[in-house]
Amino acid sequence: MINVGIACDENYSKYAGVVIASVLYNSKQDDTLCFYILTDGLSEKTQSEILKLKEIKNCEIKFITLDDKLFEAYKNIKTHSYIPICGYYRLKLSSILPNVDKIIYFDCDVVINKSLKELYESDLGENIAGGVRDINRRMLKRNPSYVNSGVLVMDLKKIREQNIEDEFLNWTEKNIDTIKLGDQEIINEVLKGRIQILDDRWNVQSSNFTNRSSYTRHPWIIHFVSKRKPWHFGSFSYHKDYYFKYLQLTPWALTDEDKKYWYNKNKSASFWGYLKYRPFFMFRPMFYKALFYTYIKPID
Repeated sequence: MINVGIACDENYSKYAGVVIASVLYNSKQDDTLCFYILTDGLSEKTQSEILKLKEIKNCEIKFITLDDKLFEAYKNIKTHSYIPICGYYRLKLSSILPNVDKIIYFDCDVVINKSLKELYESDLGENIAGGVRDINRRMLKRNPSYVNSGVLVMDLKKIREQNIEDEFLNWTEKNIDTIKLGDQEIINEVLKGRIQILDDRWNVQSSNFTNRSSYTRHPWIIHFVSKRKPWHFGSFSYHKDYYFKYLQLTPWALTDEDKKYWYNKNKSASFWGYLKYRPFFMFRPMFYKALFYTYIKPID
């Protein structure tokens, strides 16, 4: 059984559905999957829509409704406003899911292009978790093993045995006034030296053509890390076509009329918007680096 955890509220339920659809679409015939949807409460209509995703491939989908009072200690963290309280759910997964020993955790702004079996079976050794290095160069200078928390393989059994949840809480309380990057900072600081670094292709952090953590032509997982996600009109997301591909497998699929707006007008708005944002992009070395690895010498 491949266990997958996703946290969302009502507003992000559609995007969680796209994540699930992408996993199911790319799963192998013998992959057995169980999705744990962690939420503060979803309407019956939304739950019904998510359950329709089983039509892509049969799987288990379990809704876990949590009381935000469990996360009181994390509510006062002064961090980015776009990080909701459900972003901290991963810090208590070992107690929320006491009968699950291992899980892959995803943020809602990812899509998966490959079976998760290999990722799930990653050898973590004595480590607590596995992840891909973050795109943030400043953080990597401080900690070369600093990972992005949007895609994590977590050994929940070890987390329980070693009381890691208490470590998360204690570190947070001691550093509450200086935390800037939410759960990601907490995880990296507490688990420093106990995180297995995974292949970059398992979390290609992508915001635009030049800003990507890996220039692979075959990303196994794409993580839309910019503030403007693919579902925002005119976003610069280089890989956003993947998002719309998997959206079409869900109950929220675009109509033919919607496609004209999101496929044609959206691409035009993205181009002109980026040109306005970086009018001199052709003078940036990063542009030519991306051009070289994308079309001339791919990493794969």
